[in-house]
Amino acid sequence: MDEKEKQLDQETKGSGEHLTTNQGARISDNQNSLRAGSRGPTLMEDFIFREKITHFDHERIPERVVHARGAGAHGYFQPYESQADITKAGFLQDPGKAIPVFVRFSTVAGFRGSADTARDVRGFAVKFYTDEGIFDLVGNNIPVFFIQDAIKFPDLIHSVKPEPHNEIPQAASAHDTFYDFISLVPESMHMMMWVMSDRAIPRSFSMMEGFGIHTFRMINEKGESHFVKFHWKPVLGTHSLVWNEAQTIAGKDPDFHRRDLWESIEDGNFPEYEFGVQVIREDEEFRFDFDILDATKLWPEEEVPVRKIGKMVLNRNPDNYFAETEQVAFHPGHIVPGIDFSNDPLLQGRLFSYTDTQLIRLGGPNFAEIPINRPTCPVHNNQRDGYMRQTINKGRVSYEPNSLAQGCPMQNPENLKGFVSYAEKMDGVKVRERSESFKDHYTQATLFWNSMTAVEKQHIIDAFSFELSMVDHMHIRERMVDHLNHIHMDLATGVAENIGVAPPTATKAKDYDKKSPALSLENTRKNTIKGRKVAILVAEGFNGKEVMQVKDYLTKAGAKAEIITKVLGKVKDKDGKAMEADKTLLSAPSVKYDAVYIPGGQKSVEALQQQGDALHFVNEAFKHCKPIAATGEGCDFLKASAITGVDIADEGSTDLVAEKGVLSMREGASLDNFSRKFEEAIARHRHWEREKKDKVPA
Repeated sequence: MDEKEKQLDQETKGSGEHLTTNQGARISDNQNSLRAGSRGPTLMEDFIFREKITHFDHERIPERVVHARGAGAHGYFQPYESQADITKAGFLQDPGKAIPVFVRFSTVAGFRGSADTARDVRGFAVKFYTDEGIFDLVGNNIPVFFIQDAIKFPDLIHSVKPEPHNEIPQAASAHDTFYDFISLVPESMHMMMWVMSDRAIPRSFSMMEGFGIHTFRMINEKGESHFVKFHWKPVLGTHSLVWNEAQTIAGKDPDFHRRDLWESIEDGNFPEYEFGVQVIREDEEFRFDFDILDATKLWPEEEVPVRKIGKMVLNRNPDNYFAETEQVAFHPGHIVPGIDFSNDPLLQGRLFSYTDTQLIRLGGPNFAEIPINRPTCPVHNNQRDGYMRQTINKGRVSYEPNSLAQGCPMQNPENLKGFVSYAEKMDGVKVRERSESFKDHYTQATLFWNSMTAVEKQHIIDAFSFELSMVDHMHIRERMVDHLNHIHMDLATGVAENIGVAPPTATKAKDYDKKSPALSLENTRKNTIKGRKVAILVAEGFNGKEVMQVKDYLTKAGAKAEIITKVLGKVKDKDGKAMEADKTLLSAPSVKYDAVYIPGGQKSVEALQQQGDALHFVNEAFKHCKPIAATGEGCDFLKASAITGVDIADEGSTDLVAEKGVLSMREGASLDNFSRKFEEAIARHRHWEREKKDKVPA
């Protein structure tokens, strides 16, 4: 046994200590919060949970402990029609009224200076400034979570953060402490399938779904309750990067996502999302093969359809990053009449944790007075003083009831829009235990696997293989393969063969063949290229008429086409007309674009063929399965590259050729037809049928 193996062996032996509170009391159960019955609400008297989560909330100042890396935008939300049948929330009643919103997108694990494109969960938090107060919908781009009980959140984040002895790795889960924890927490397996899928490396914030994660309630004027889950559906569809591309972008442009959001809004390509709810009646609570209060489970859209109830448009960038994006304070406990909580134990813990976090991060109890956090409706209460107090309260009364101020501010009964919690019947013994209905950890992970296309399945295998190959301890890798074998044997075998673990000889997964088409990214594509970026590679002597016609077509279709040259400045076309270059090959690599176009012009093409960066640009785009188009002599450039399997039309032909997302057209054919075909190829996003990375030297 060498020294490294001895060290790893010693690490696994442990020292036999007992788990205690900070006061030395031994902890009998560190897996479950104290609650009123196994499916009841978490109790405030749970001093073990409160001590643990309070310490965790105060571990970082001033940046957020999680979701430190963020980007924000202002906008508005408008309902499609009144939702009075399910909720009395005022902002969901009048289709003629828009209300302001502020959205913050973020990564979870990395520090504030980390890269945007790390494989990670993305935060998707929306602050609604309603006439009845602030409603914060604090969610992610993944509909489930790693854990079922909030008491485990500090453990989860401690495990995924950089390891404490050397603070490595940054913004990455591919290390021993994370997989040691995850492999001992089977409830995490469904979430791990999402994180190892392409969902964890989105193309942009405007092409990313959002989810409220938890089960909430909506209450109507009759006092009737419905269980709901919240959804954001991007109008542009849901699209991803590929892993090699995401890694390259992290080095080339670590601000890729925040830059894309900023530029899209500045260009007038406003990100849009449809707001939807899944609705379950009270009497349907127990009719499913999963517990609707379990945050590690989703409600399949085929069983519980998403009811689209409005649209959000982001149309204004912040004026100051710190004052707005950094100081914005979200809290799932900020709700309005017509919305209420369920007994989801993860949600129950968050209701305590968020306020506690804001107290330390923003310096005290007056964080609601920071401009970005202020409600747009009047605020009247008897809270006073504290750090950074902004309001100058007049008068001598700061208590209720009173007579000196004629009883004001006074409480509001329900008929005057006062908030009243749903009168849910409670009856339970104080216990630290989890409901039996929370104990199926693999079925929905299998559902996710079954719902993927062959390409998406291979990406999941590749992602697990990459991550687990970074794990030093063999027993952790073996535990993970065993968990994967409870999901699907093909998954476990594919990963095991890549990480030096013996593949399973028999499956441990139950026979389960259900699918949910809504889970596959391939089913979210929209017939639009709005928000896409197209690189046009040119050199001196390019065909200016082709460039202008194709560029104008793409721009009218909502894409952004940029001229890329070797150096900045003006570049002349073959007729001597000058055009300003937007970017250079040095500063704008192919990974920052969705498609590539090489126009004709003999002199231009001959120059590009001598530029290694130009050849690499196209080869890399091909490797990442992006649309590539060429006209006229630009077709010769494709011949000079290492791209294989592209059928180039013969000289003099007027045929348009489209093979595996590569379009070429010689002189004489219709540029309008060519542009339309190019648009169709871009709208497909990726052309996975040519995903043979080893064949392209890029």
